[in-house]
Amino acid sequence: DILCLQEYHKSNILKNLFKYKYIKTNVTKNRFGDAIYSNYKIINSGSLNFPNTNNNAIFIDIIKSNDTLRIYNIHLESFKIDPNKEKFDEKSSIKIKYRLIKAFKKQVTQVKLIQKHLKESTYKSIICGDFNNTAFSWVYHQLNKNKNDAFEIAGNGFGSTYNFGFPMRIDFILADEKITINNFKTYTVKYSDHFPIMARLNLTP
Repeated sequence: DILCLQEYHKSNILKNLFKYKYIKTNVTKNRFGDAIYSNYKIINSGSLNFPNTNNNAIFIDIIKSNDTLRIYNIHLESFKIDPNKEKFDEKSSIKIKYRLIKAFKKQVTQVKLIQKHLKESTYKSIICGDFNNTAFSWVYHQLNKNKNDAFEIAGNGFGSTYNFGFPMRIDFILADEKITINNFKTYTVKYSDHFPIMARLNLTP
């Protein structure tokens, strides 16, 4: 019913599969961006416009039964580490360290923007997306406040969502505590370096 895509590029493949959509692209970088497709009517939408980055967060408000629900699709700053290309000697490790610090500072700014936006809404909310960080991170624990992690409730195994050479879960679906999580699945298909995830949710009366 709802599909969130990061690093979206214009495509007609999904044109007839969903009734509504909201897409925000970055015109400075090959028109890549973020997209949310929905079979529920979208009554409001917008972009948080992260500063000094090609990453972003977008949202839609949808009508489900007699309730209004907010969906966030977020793509936090990447640490840009490729284990197949990096040299982990002393000199390179120093460069990687400063790259990580720079990326994490951007993630902190981005998370604070999301938190501020969340506080300004009275709707139940769901956060989906690529956090570029793990469930052990400060980023995750901030965004998971008053939320339930769909994988922790209904998933199994390691739940790896990123092909890094070992299990790494950096993509999440976090649902408001008032929303029931019925099912969670990770699809181990190699469409990209990430694996798609899906949750089945039910609004609690």
